[in-house]
Amino acid sequence: MGAFHAYDIRGIYNVDFDKETAYKVGYFLPELLKANKVLVGRDCRLSGQEIHDYLIKGITDAGADVDDIGLSSTPLVYFGTANYGYKASVQITASHNPREYNGMKVSRENALPVGLDTGLGQIKQWIDEGRPTPVAAKKGVVREIDIKPDYIKFLRGFKGDYSNLKIAFDLSNGMATLFAKEIYNTEDATFLFDEMDGSFPNHEPNPLVAKNVEPLKKLVSEIKADIGVIYDGDADRVMFVDDKARFVAPDLVIAMMARYFCDERGEKNPRVLQEIRSSKAVGEYLVKNYNAEVHTWRVGRAFAAPKLREIDGLWGGELAGHYYFKDFFYSDSGMLSSIIVLRIVSALKKQGIRLSEEIDRLTGYENSGEINFKLEAKKEAMDAVKAYYEQKETPTKVMDFDGYRLEFPQWWFNIRPSNTEPYLRFICEATSKELLNEKIEEVKNLLVTRFGAKM
Repeated sequence: MGAFHAYDIRGIYNVDFDKETAYKVGYFLPELLKANKVLVGRDCRLSGQEIHDYLIKGITDAGADVDDIGLSSTPLVYFGTANYGYKASVQITASHNPREYNGMKVSRENALPVGLDTGLGQIKQWIDEGRPTPVAAKKGVVREIDIKPDYIKFLRGFKGDYSNLKIAFDLSNGMATLFAKEIYNTEDATFLFDEMDGSFPNHEPNPLVAKNVEPLKKLVSEIKADIGVIYDGDADRVMFVDDKARFVAPDLVIAMMARYFCDERGEKNPRVLQEIRSSKAVGEYLVKNYNAEVHTWRVGRAFAAPKLREIDGLWGGELAGHYYFKDFFYSDSGMLSSIIVLRIVSALKKQGIRLSEEIDRLTGYENSGEINFKLEAKKEAMDAVKAYYEQKETPTKVMDFDGYRLEFPQWWFNIRPSNTEPYLRFICEATSKELLNEKIEEVKNLLVTRFGAKM
C-alpha cells in the first residue's frame, strides 16, 4: 500500500499498487464521498485501461453509477466535476512520472482535492483492515460521455490574439495532445511530440527535469520563437522557455500573470497565492506594483486549491508549474495557464518588450533551485538547520508549515521533507551569488557532517 500519498494515489503499477487496489478504491469511494455517481477519466499510460476497468467495476459493484469520459487530461476531469456538479471524480494518471508509474487523483464536489488527510487515508485504512466488498443488490451502470467540446469552448473564452507570436510547443506525447492543436490551430505554432503515446518515447513527461526541456529549447532557437510551451503528462502543469531559449522559473510566472488579471482585466488589489518555495521577488513585485495581498501556503494541489478558495484568491501558482484560477473553480489547468501567458507575451511584444526582458526584470535574486539531500533523520536534520541559523542571526520571518522557511534581510531558505522519499529538499535565495554559495555550502556541511546526508 505504498501508493497512498499526501496528494493522491501513485506509484509503480503492480509494485506499489495493482488492479485489486483500484477495485477497492472504486468500491469505497461512493461511500466516502456520499456519491451515487462518479466521473472517471484516464491519461494515456499503458496500464491505464486495466486500472480504469477495475476502478469502474469497484464503483458499480458498490451500487454507484459511472460517467466515463475516457482519455482525458486531469484538468478536464476537474472541469467536469465542478461544471456539472459531480460529488466525486477520479482521474487515472501518474502526472509527470515515468511510464512504469500510474495512479489516481480523486476529487470531491466543486473539484476540491481529496488527499490523505481528507479521505484517502480512510480508504487506505478500509483496505488495510480487509473490509469486505459485497456486490450491491443493484449494481451501478456505466455511461460514456464526451465533455471535451464544453471544455474547449470554456478555454476559448480566455484565448487572445496571438497573431504577432511565433510559438513552439512540446506536448510530451501526453494529454495536451487532446486540445493543443484545436485551440492553437490558427497560430504560427510548431509542435513537438504531438502524438499521444503512453510509453513516452521521446522524454519523460516532466518539464522540471532539465534534459526533458532540451528539445523545446532547441526548437525555440531554430525557429526563433517568441516563447516555448511544454506540458507534463496529464496537462495539469505547464512551463515556459523564453525567446533566448532559457527555462523560465515557474514561480516568476505567478508575478507575470498580474499583467493579465490587473492590467488587462482591471482587477484591483488582488489576492494571490504562492507556495513556500516561491522567490521573494514574486511577492515584492505584486505588492509594489499591484497592491496585492499575497498569501503563502503549502506545496501541492491538496493544499493549494482549498487555500485559494478559502482566501477567495484570483490566481496562484507553484514552483512545479501548477497555476490555479478562481475562474477555473480554484483548480489548475496547464492549457488555461498557457492561454493566459500567451496573451501576456503577445501584449508585451506589442509594446516592444520580449519575454526574456520581462523575466530579467522580474528576477531579483540569485536562486539555488531545489537541492535534494538524501538522509533518514529528516525531522532532526531540518530542526538542526533551523536552529543553526536562528542562533547566527535573527530571522525577519519564520514559516513553520511544509518544513521551515526562514527569511533574513539579504537571503532566505526553505527546507522541507519529501512525502514519499528519504529526502530533504532545500532551496535558497540571496541578493548575491557569493552569499548564495556561502549558504549552500554551510547547509551542505551541516547535513553531511552531522547526519551523513548524500546529494
